[in-house]
Order: sequence, then C-alpha cells, then structure tokens
Amino acid sequence: MISTFIRHELKAFWRSKNTGKSIGIRVVMALLILYLFASMFVLGLFLNTFLEKVFPHDDVVVSFCGIILLYYLSDLFMRLQLQELPTLRVQPYLQLPVKRNSLVKYLAFTALFSVFNLWPFVLFVPFIIKIIAADSGAVVALAFIVSLAGLVVFNNYLALYIKRKSNLNGWIFLIAAAVIILIGLGDFYFHLYSIRGFSYLFFGHLVTMPVLALVPLLLGVIMYYLNFLYLKQNLYLEELGSHKAAKYKSSTEYPLLSRFGVVGDLAANELKLVLRNKRSRSALIMGLFFMLYGLIFYPNPVYGESWKVFVGMFMTGIFIINYGQFMFAWQASHFDGLLVSKISFTDFLKAKYLLFTIVSTGFFLLTIPYVYFGWRTLLIHLIMYLWNIGINTTMVLFFANRNYKRIDLSKGAAFNWEGVSGNQWILSFPLIFAPYVIYGPLALLHHADIGLALLAVIAIVFVLTRNYWIKLLEGDFYTKRYKIAEGFRNK
Repeated sequence: MISTFIRHELKAFWRSKNTGKSIGIRVVMALLILYLFASMFVLGLFLNTFLEKVFPHDDVVVSFCGIILLYYLSDLFMRLQLQELPTLRVQPYLQLPVKRNSLVKYLAFTALFSVFNLWPFVLFVPFIIKIIAADSGAVVALAFIVSLAGLVVFNNYLALYIKRKSNLNGWIFLIAAAVIILIGLGDFYFHLYSIRGFSYLFFGHLVTMPVLALVPLLLGVIMYYLNFLYLKQNLYLEELGSHKAAKYKSSTEYPLLSRFGVVGDLAANELKLVLRNKRSRSALIMGLFFMLYGLIFYPNPVYGESWKVFVGMFMTGIFIINYGQFMFAWQASHFDGLLVSKISFTDFLKAKYLLFTIVSTGFFLLTIPYVYFGWRTLLIHLIMYLWNIGINTTMVLFFANRNYKRIDLSKGAAFNWEGVSGNQWILSFPLIFAPYVIYGPLALLHHADIGLALLAVIAIVFVLTRNYWIKLLEGDFYTKRYKIAEGFRNK
C-alpha cells in the first residue's frame, strides 16, 4: 500500500502546474545540501583535531561523549524551525476501503526521509570508525552508531509530534522552544548544570557497557508509537471537522482580547495566524532571541548610551519590524475576501495596533531584568517601547499600503524570500534612524536627557492620537486597495 501512496504522490507532483518551478528549486536545494554534507563529512574526518583544540585538557573520547547531547538538543531546536511535516492528501482515502493503519504507517514512514536524519551520521560516524573503533573495538563503535540512530528517531518524531500539536495550539510550539532555550541558558549563562556532563554520564558508559545503546533505541520506538497513536486518533473525518471548528473559535480563547469586541476578534485571529504558520511564527521566535541582544552591548563600556537606544528599540520592537514589514501580505490568500467583507478597515487597523502593542508589551516586560545595568537602562527601554507602539507601528502600517508582494503561508520559513521587495529596505531606514534624528544631535551637545524626553513626548503624542493616524491610513488604503489586491493575486 505504501508503494501506491508514493505513486500517487509522484503523479500529483508531475501533474502540478508548478512542476517546472518546483524542480528548479529542488535542484538548487539538492546542490546546497550536497555541499553542506561534504562540509560536515570533512569536519567529521577531522573532528578529533577540532575537539583537541577546543578542549585541550580533556581526552578526545571524553570530549566527543560530552558534545553528543549538545548536538541533539540543537538538532531538536532546528527541526522545530525547519523540518517539514510529511504530507498526504488524506481525506480522499478516508472515504475508500483503505485501512487507517496503512495511512498512518505511510505518514510515519515518510517522516524518516529528512536530511536532518543524516547529519549526525555524516558528522559522527567518521570519528567513531577512526577513533572509537580503533581504541575500543567494533562492538563499542556499533553501540555508538545504534545510539545515534535511536536519538535520531527520537528527535525526528518528537519534533513532528510537537509541530502537529502546535497546529491546534500555537502556544505548544512557543513553550517547547522556550524550554530548549532555557535548558541552554541554564548551562552556558547561569551555569546551573553541565549538559556536557550529563552527555558524558551516558555515552561515557557505552565504552564499558555497550548494551546501554538499547536505551536511545527504546526512546525512539516509544516516540514513534506516540506519533502513530496521535495520527491514528486524528485521522477520521469527524475529527478533522472538529479541529477545523476549534481553529476558528471566537477570541474568547484569549480572555485578554475578548473585551475589545470586533477588534479583539481580529487581533485574536491574527495571533493564531502568527502562531500556526512557520514563517510568521519565526518572526516571534526571532524576537525571543533578540531578548539576549543587550548582553552583547551592555556589559561592554565601549558602547555608550546611544547604543542602548538602538538596542532598546530592537528588543521591544523587533516583532513590529520583522512581522510588520510584510503587513497585509500575511492575509494575501484571502485579501479579496477582506475587501468585500463587512469588516471595517478601521477595526482592521486597530487590530494591528492592538497586536503590536500586546507583543511589544510582552517583550518590554522580558527586558526588565536588564535593570541590573542600571535604572536608566530600563528607562530607555520604556521610552523606546513607547516609540515602537506609537511611531514605528504607524510607519509600518503606512508602508503596508505600498506592499504588493504576496506571501504563501503554506511554505516554510527557511530560504524563503517570498514577499521581499525594495519596500522592506526602504522601510528599514526610517525605523532605525528616526529616533537618532531627534536624540543624536542633542546627545552630541551633551543634552542626552532632553533627547530622551523628546522621544518620550513624541511617542506618547502618537499613542494618544492613534485614532487620527488610523483615519489617515484608512484613507490612504482606499486609494491603493485594488493595486494591493492585484499584486497579491500574482503567484
């Protein structure tokens, strides 16, 4: 039955009107992947030399055992961002005499065909053969390879399980990503424990107890079985229907937004769009990474206060910049429907403002620990937070009326330049340099306090006059709406 599914998928691929374009993209991606494989293989051949330089006081096998868990932790994080879910047009088969187990087995089987599953073998197997097999024998080397295979299967199906659950609740993805980041920070920043120590605790014992290789293999089997059960339980037509109904539930799922009425509903729908699609979600994930941006500049006295203005604006407003630069294009697939719907464009814009304000507020709260570098640092963050929700949001929505490039949300975020145009480059200049037009000259004249006060006053004025700017943006939109819609129809 699996061969039949594969044959159907191949026919669907060759009969698609975008086959030529798809083949071209796949050829380019294949060449890039081959280059990366070659680079990883060379690194694997000289991994012992690399480890000796990085960990000069440790035995090379001890160092190797210590980095394995680190690799798989970073591998899991990369899979959550980049690994594609295996797809099959399931619904037509559900109405035919095809066993559900066959469909689930096919989906589970095709999930193994991922380049992520080959990386550890290309990187680590040369070292295992070259060093471990020579020192400890073939049985120990085989135990290491079996362990690698078990952890590959475990990571593969764990990432897919999280991503499938995230399709129903986007917070699951954010929680999973945050847990991985916190695990890394607990070791490298707070020094609460050592991931390398935990890694060696298990893999170091493989040298004397090769039978331990069955533990990662067992974990992989358990994770596969959990995926199998989850897919099987959610493969019925009535289950698919119920999930779809839950997807479009009212904003009462977000009590914070329910008090805003129609605007809250629109903001809730956009929040779901952000959390449930890879490319939009990557804008939010990147914002979480930027919360560490201050650690690059603040501990170093070389960077003065002007850098704090820049960093504060980026940390509290990175989502506005990353997500906002493609504004309206996120709704490109149903933009024509928005034009003829009963939704007021005023409410539509207010929902954008509300979403940006909520996310920026969350990011500002995450920057509060930077008060460690002084209360003035936190004050600058507060001023730049007001600047972002007052002025940068308005600028982003102004340029949104001049964005005619569509974005296909069904595509992943990796190597995806869809929707990118000169508009994004033009937008970046006023977003970055506008605060310095006011603050810069006064700072040079040693009146930095006045510069910060002016930034705060202007930002507060923009926030208080938001309805006025929304009316101007609405009038501007109505003069360009058909050109925007025409651009979004071009695939």
